[in-house]
Amino acid sequence: MADENVSKEISIEENGTLESVNGNEEHSDVSSMQKDDEEEGKEVSSKKKKKKNKSKKKKEPPQQTDPPSIPVVDLFPSGEFPEGEIQQCKDDNLWRTTSEEKRELERLEKPKYNSVRQAAEVHRQVRKYIKSILKPGMLMTDLCETLENTVRKLISENGLQAGIAFPTGCSLNWVAAHWTPNSGDKTVLQYDDVMKLDFGTHIDGYIVDCAFTVAFNPMFDPLLEASREATNTGIKEAGIDVRLCDVGAAIQEVMESYEVEINGKVFQVKSIRNLNGHSIGRYQIHAGKSVPIVKGGEQTKMEEGEFFAIETFASTGKGYVREDLECSHYMKNFDVGHIPLRLPRAKQLLATINKNFSTLAFCRRYLDRLGETKYLMALKNLCDTGIVQPYPPLCDIKGSYVSQFEHTILLRPTCKEVISRGDDY
Repeated sequence: MADENVSKEISIEENGTLESVNGNEEHSDVSSMQKDDEEEGKEVSSKKKKKKNKSKKKKEPPQQTDPPSIPVVDLFPSGEFPEGEIQQCKDDNLWRTTSEEKRELERLEKPKYNSVRQAAEVHRQVRKYIKSILKPGMLMTDLCETLENTVRKLISENGLQAGIAFPTGCSLNWVAAHWTPNSGDKTVLQYDDVMKLDFGTHIDGYIVDCAFTVAFNPMFDPLLEASREATNTGIKEAGIDVRLCDVGAAIQEVMESYEVEINGKVFQVKSIRNLNGHSIGRYQIHAGKSVPIVKGGEQTKMEEGEFFAIETFASTGKGYVREDLECSHYMKNFDVGHIPLRLPRAKQLLATINKNFSTLAFCRRYLDRLGETKYLMALKNLCDTGIVQPYPPLCDIKGSYVSQFEHTILLRPTCKEVISRGDDY
């Protein structure tokens, strides 16, 4: 802009001199020269204006492509990512909304909030795309790889600084959680399947853990609605100084007010009593606190500044899960110190895990992708020594159906932010 102003000032000054010179006939030659200069000045300034306009057009933030390929960081040139849904404090915490001290605390935490909001924006865009391409007949492996590759692109994957937070859970029907296809798995998504899509993104270890359920058959709609509404109830009840058991009681009450008719048989919807939401730490998906989804849980309170994954599971089965099927999910123990290893192959595999995942969860497909082969014995050794924890699929009774919805919330000093909230759920 400065350049443009200078050229305008020059032409104004020249007009001034031009008038005074025209008054004096002796300097008519000078005046004609000044006219030429003035015209040249105008041409130059108009060229500069054209250049300016072109550069302005370029600066408009790009629109996301279909399929998505532009990193989210390029869609928000300001570097500020959209905040989630804000829910105000209630009752004894109302004072927080206007407290200057609490607002100042938030200003100091701005970079952290921005990181997790970037991860949430990636989650929203990826799930929007995946929902648009989901259809019966898809190979589960293809579905997971498409989803994960889209996350990698949009989050600008960069080692442990930005990327996938844990494997894509795509558990079907009575499998409630922790199932993802291992290499060579030929499972195909069917019209009558109920699939829980649970995937995570992170920036600098700040994790967004968010899940939804897909069912093509409208017969399952009440089952999906039960877990969606129960999750929203859990989010509404959560807050600073709220007891975890109170959140669980509110979730169960909503969940069990639903029933669903499947192939002519009516089922009372149940909360799965041994599955929970959880607090989230930096590079730590389960940070110690559990948010029950039935009444009678622990009296521990939620605290200011904590991240929580509020997730609920609605089941037509027993409402209780056990470990079953082949394991695919693993995670390095967060608190593990140095444990001497005798197997050279186990040491080598641990080095790969430390470098690529640290304490974030991973699956066998991720090891395959890194070029690891014949690692099952070494992986078992790491599990046996307690360095790595296996997380086998969690299943209700065979023939039952489970649905899940989940959001990540942040208990900010002045309010509650549902970070992963989108237009969809």
